[in-house]
Amino acid sequence: RVHIVAPMSPASTYSTAGSPVMSSAALHAHRRLLFSASSQSVRRAAVRAPRTRGVRAMATADFDYDVFCIGAGSGGVRAARISSNYGAKVAVCELPFDFISSETAGGVGGTCVLRGCVPKKLMVYASEYNAGFKDSQGFGWSPVSPSHSWTHFMDSKRKELLRLNNAYKNTLKNAKVELIEGAGKVVGPNEVDVNGKVYRAKNIVVAVGGRPTKIGIPGAELCITSDEALELPDAPKKITIIGGGYIGVEFSGIFNRFGCETHTVYRQALPLGGFDGDCRKFLAEQYETSGLHLHPECTPVEVKKQDDGKLTIVIKRKDDSTFEIADNDAVMMATGRAPNTEKLGLESAGVNQGKKGVVIVDEYSRTNVPSIWAVGDVTGRMQLTPVALMEGMALAKTIVLNQPTKPSHEAVASAVFSYPELGTVGLGEEAAMERYKNIDVYTSSYRPMRNTISGNPLRDFMKIIVDADTDKLVGMHMVGATAAEIMQGFAVAVKHGITKSQLDEVVGIHPSSAEELVTMRTATRKIRDGKVQE
Repeated sequence: RVHIVAPMSPASTYSTAGSPVMSSAALHAHRRLLFSASSQSVRRAAVRAPRTRGVRAMATADFDYDVFCIGAGSGGVRAARISSNYGAKVAVCELPFDFISSETAGGVGGTCVLRGCVPKKLMVYASEYNAGFKDSQGFGWSPVSPSHSWTHFMDSKRKELLRLNNAYKNTLKNAKVELIEGAGKVVGPNEVDVNGKVYRAKNIVVAVGGRPTKIGIPGAELCITSDEALELPDAPKKITIIGGGYIGVEFSGIFNRFGCETHTVYRQALPLGGFDGDCRKFLAEQYETSGLHLHPECTPVEVKKQDDGKLTIVIKRKDDSTFEIADNDAVMMATGRAPNTEKLGLESAGVNQGKKGVVIVDEYSRTNVPSIWAVGDVTGRMQLTPVALMEGMALAKTIVLNQPTKPSHEAVASAVFSYPELGTVGLGEEAAMERYKNIDVYTSSYRPMRNTISGNPLRDFMKIIVDADTDKLVGMHMVGATAAEIMQGFAVAVKHGITKSQLDEVVGIHPSSAEELVTMRTATRKIRDGKVQE
């Protein structure tokens, strides 16, 4: 039996009296010794997946690394850094940097930092100023017609992304993680090929993320995806966005606030499938109030280039009639994402994959091959950066410390950076009805104070869902300004199962939008056995 003592954190290298206990170099060596001693017991841990026939583990002396991560996005960097901090010898490979991803370009930081959350949020901020100038007139500010330099904004955005890319590289360097530039390919259960050189690792972590996909219609090659939308050389005056998911909804709001004529085409009756129904309906109403052109229950048929270089999109309605939206500067497809596993070589090691190539993992992020793991978007679980970070952290504990740790995907807060924002944690009403026999629903819609004087017609919406049998909060939702910031705080309440009665005991901050969530006392409707009570 091997008894493992958890390694000390960097902060504990000195005793409370201030006397040196162990130098950082000695500490790192100590951790590596611990990991080496525990490596065999890790394989025997309770998280063991079925071994594939014919796969034979290599001898410990033959391994170059304890952990080899393919992909340096959010999940890969977190798994690599924490594994190294715990004492493992770690390497990570990543494609060379570029703002637009391809088979030969990527960059340390991954989708979120380089072509997702961060640049998108910078575009959200940039577009918000336009509405702010208009709203200010109601508060006495003189009307202005400010100009916007798209080129200046894009240059500033790129500088920030380059800074973050370098910051992530330094994070790996400071954690003593070896960064190898190039595309990684699995060539065996313990082998990764990068640029023709084969590296051997006790554990391989697949963290290659995903990429935008297009639907197969004539003219698809004329369309852009979210990658290119973040790198447009000029601000579009007119754009049509195909897709009503969160990416399509967010970019619709961004371009609309920049003053661009924006059309959004989607197949369902409401955008944001999978979110709470009331929130979906409310946000669609706010978008139309903002001047955005929504085309629900419609599908794109064809995209054509006009003689002047602009684009026309042909769209089919639910009744099979068609119409056209002409003179688009761009047509964007926000029609889903697929994992970057096409050329990863997972089949050579016998790794099971699912729809679109997602890597199938168990609750500990382990594949059917005991030495291969996966975290982040490539697994097809919750495609959120904080979730990938959580999965990477849990994985490091499982592999290196021999502390089997399951990442929890329950009550994870998220946001759609629309205009207004949508923040959510827990279950929507439809999902709650499937899980619970009886629920109480509290809703509130109002015109926020900031919009009364400004003349801005947009409203806010809040919703609380309660398991009526236990009084526990099971879902909280908001559509309105700063919804993401507000719901992050209330996520603690839902995650830890506080009751509606306990929420009612909280004194609100006045005047604020958030106080509405602690002052809703009367249920809008009570649902018993799936039926709304009269």
